[in-house]
Amino acid sequence: MSLQRLLGSVGPAVLSGVCAPRGTAVPVGDVVIAEPDGGFDLRPGDLVLGVNLTDRAQALRLLSACAERSAGALLLKAPAAVDESVVTAASAAGLPLVQVEQQAGWAQVVSLLRAVLDSESHADSGTRAVGAEAGDLFGLADAIAAVIDAPVTIEDRSSRVLAYSARQERGDEARVATIMGRHVPDDVNAHFRRHGVFHRIAQDTGPIYVPAVVEGTKPRLVMPVHAGGDVLGSIWAIVPGPVAAERAAAFADAAAVAALHLLRRRAGADVERLVLTDMVATVLHGQEGAADAARRLGLTAGPWRVIAVGVRCEDEGEAERQRLTVWERMSRFRGSRLRSPAAIVGGVVYGIVPAERVTAEADGESAWLETLCQATGKPAPLVAVGGLAATVPGLARSREQADDTLDLLRTGLIARAQAVHDEVWATVVLRHVARSAAAARISAVGPLQQLADHDRAYGTSCVPTLHAWLREMGDPRAAAARLHIHPNTLRHRMRRLRDVVALPLDDPEVRTALLLQLTARQYGTEAGPEADGHGGGPAA
Repeated sequence: MSLQRLLGSVGPAVLSGVCAPRGTAVPVGDVVIAEPDGGFDLRPGDLVLGVNLTDRAQALRLLSACAERSAGALLLKAPAAVDESVVTAASAAGLPLVQVEQQAGWAQVVSLLRAVLDSESHADSGTRAVGAEAGDLFGLADAIAAVIDAPVTIEDRSSRVLAYSARQERGDEARVATIMGRHVPDDVNAHFRRHGVFHRIAQDTGPIYVPAVVEGTKPRLVMPVHAGGDVLGSIWAIVPGPVAAERAAAFADAAAVAALHLLRRRAGADVERLVLTDMVATVLHGQEGAADAARRLGLTAGPWRVIAVGVRCEDEGEAERQRLTVWERMSRFRGSRLRSPAAIVGGVVYGIVPAERVTAEADGESAWLETLCQATGKPAPLVAVGGLAATVPGLARSREQADDTLDLLRTGLIARAQAVHDEVWATVVLRHVARSAAAARISAVGPLQQLADHDRAYGTSCVPTLHAWLREMGDPRAAAARLHIHPNTLRHRMRRLRDVVALPLDDPEVRTALLLQLTARQYGTEAGPEADGHGGGPAA
C-alpha cells in the first residue's frame, strides 16, 4: 500500500502529512511502535510510531534510526511533529513525516492503521474476499458521501465500523472516536439505543433522522441495510439538519448496493472464519492433522500458552459483539508484530500466544491483557491463561488448563477477572477432585452427612468446625483463628460434635477421607452454606 493511499483512507481527522521529500507514492509495510530507548524491530518500508516522545532530542534520534533502516514514514504528535529542526532533518533524510492528531489515542491509531493495511493487502492478494470487499466498501462510502454531501460510515449490525468516507473532519467528536476505535463509543451507542434508533434500524426500510440531543454531537441520517428480512448493517451520515426528500431518497438508494457488498463480505468472512476456526480447533484439541494446521497458522517455534476468554453478557447479540471484539484484539497485540491464531469455539475465544508475552505481562512490561479485558466495555471478559506448551502437541494440554482456569473464574472460586493456570493449579486440582467426588456421591458416605443434618436441624456449626480443625492439622489456635472464634470455643465444639457422631480422628485414613469429602463440598456442586469453612454460629 502506498503512503498516499493510506493517508487518504485514514483521513485528516487522524493523520496529516508534514513533509514527504520523495512524495507520498512510496510503499509502506507494517506498523511498528518505537520504544523511547530506540529498541524496536524495523524492516524497510515500515511505519514507525513515535509513542510518548517527550522532547526534540528523542525525536531526532528516532528519525535518524528510521532513516538508517529505510522506514516508510515516521508518525509523531505535536510538538515534535511540527518542530522546525525535526521537519528539516526529515526532509534532509528523505523520510516522510506524518503528524498524528493530538486527540487520537496511540492504541487506536495502531488498530486503525492495521485495519486499513490489511484491507489493502487482502484485496491485492485476491485470496480473501473479506479484504477485497473491505476495499470496495471504502470506495462505496466515498460515493455515498458524495450523494448525501456528508461524511459517512458503513457499520455492521454490531456497530463495528467496516468503512468510512473522506471529509470526516466535518463530523464531530463521537465520529472521530468511532473511526479510531472502529466501533461506536459505548455512551453514544447507549444514547441511540435509548432513543430507539437500533429498534428502528431493525424495523424500518427508509432513512431515519436522528436529532443531535447529546452535547458535542451533530444530527445523523441513518439508512438501514436489509436483505431477506435480515439486518446486515447501516449507513450513517452526519448532516447539519433535516435532509431534503430528494437527497434522502438518493441516500436510501445506496442501501441496495451496500447490501450486496455486505452479503458478499459476510459470506467471505463466514468461510474464512470457518477455515480458521477449524485449524485452531484442530490444534487445540490435538486432533489428526494438528501439525499441518499449526504450520499453516504460523506456529513454528514455541513455547506458547493458550488463552481462553469468556464474555459476561446476558444479551446474546451483545455477547456476540463482545466475542468478535475480543477475537479481533486477540489476533493483534498492541505494540508488536505478533499475530495470534485465534478463533471462537463453543462461545469461548481462544488464542495461541508466545509464552514471553505472558511473562512480560506478569513482570509489568506489557499491558495487552489489560487492554484485552477493557476491549468490550463492562463487564470485562474473563481471561484465563493455560500452562506452558513447548511443542504443538502440548497446546492441547495448555487449552485444557486454560479451560479449567476459566471455569474457576466463572464459578467465582477465583474472585477476579483474569488468572494464569500456574498460579491457581492447586484450586484446579481441588475442583477436579470435587467434581469426581460429587459424581460418586461420596458426601453421603460415612458420618459427615449426619453432622450436616445436625447443623441444619439445630443451627450448630459441626461441619465448618471439623473442616477448620482438619485443615489446620488439629491445631486448635490456628483452627479457631480460621473461624474467628476463641480456641476454648473451638475445643468445646470439637467435644460436642463427638457427642453427635463417633469420629476416630486419630486414624489418618479417617482424617483423609473426611477432608476429601469436605473439599468436595467446598469446591463442588454439593457445597452448601455450612461448607464454607467460616463463620461462628451456636456451639455444637
